Amino acid sequence: MLIAQDVQGTILRLKHLLACAVSAASVLLFCGLAAAQMPAGAPRIPGQNPDGLKVYLRAGLKTHGPGLHDYPQFLADWSKFLTGHGAVVTGSLHAPLAQELSDVAVLVIYKGDAGYLDDPDREALEAFVKRGGGIVSIHDALCGPDPAYFATLVGAGKKHGEVNYTLEANVPYTVVDSGSPLMKGVAGLSLRDEAFFNMTWAGNPKIHVLATTVIDATPSAGTHKGEIVPQIWTYEHSLAGGRPARAFVWMQGHTYANFAEPRVQGMLLRAIAWAGRHPVNELVDYRPPPPAHGSPGAEPPPPAPHPTPSTHS
Repeated sequence: MLIAQDVQGTILRLKHLLACAVSAASVLLFCGLAAAQMPAGAPRIPGQNPDGLKVYLRAGLKTHGPGLHDYPQFLADWSKFLTGHGAVVTGSLHAPLAQELSDVAVLVIYKGDAGYLDDPDREALEAFVKRGGGIVSIHDALCGPDPAYFATLVGAGKKHGEVNYTLEANVPYTVVDSGSPLMKGVAGLSLRDEAFFNMTWAGNPKIHVLATTVIDATPSAGTHKGEIVPQIWTYEHSLAGGRPARAFVWMQGHTYANFAEPRVQGMLLRAIAWAGRHPVNELVDYRPPPPAHGSPGAEPPPPAPHPTPSTHS
């Protein structure tokens, strides 16, 4: 009986190990496919600007209720939106691999708790920043277990597990740097969204504040109501041994509908171009050329005129 039980236990352990090996191989295959470049000679994506700013959208699975934190929808919507504005876009629901970031200029992160990084993810991110890669951090992307570390990348971090948020609140912006092109149209903008406070800020260098808000009197704000806290900023810095890098942070995005606000769209388009050291209005002003006849999505050529009947017998 004991021998039979030992054999049965060994078989179960072997089945478990085999399943783990198959799962790991599947993950590696998926990652390899995600990181692969388009093969040489592959048809060009219709409407894509092949010489555009290269952007990687780092999203994640949805974490909140309807209309909130819709990271997968952002990946779907903004991959098309940015392509239409002249960028070359890739992205995923996982932390980008080093290979995926190898020729990317700007990493846009809209994924909750993106501050949780394992060693390979951290190494890939730091290597990207050290070569001058730009980051655009949206909403709770800067939340994680070590806010001081994330502050070295984007200028601030938010400690996971602390009550440092308003939940649904009025977020009226006061533009601090009205001369910044990134703030065009933002003056007077007020959103129904979520604001953060009690942040861990970078000390040297410090952030450059673009806009602040007054913390609304919500139950979670508690004694922080009425505080004036930066919500939009830039951060120019260098990691040790690296080139100068740029980051832009917008701490709203809790309510997904706010991504459809034209002033928010313009701000993010300019911020992405700025973070990638391209002309700040490059994406805003981009107009795609009309598609050539015969290409996918092109209008069909006008029909040939019917021959005029001959008047001769």
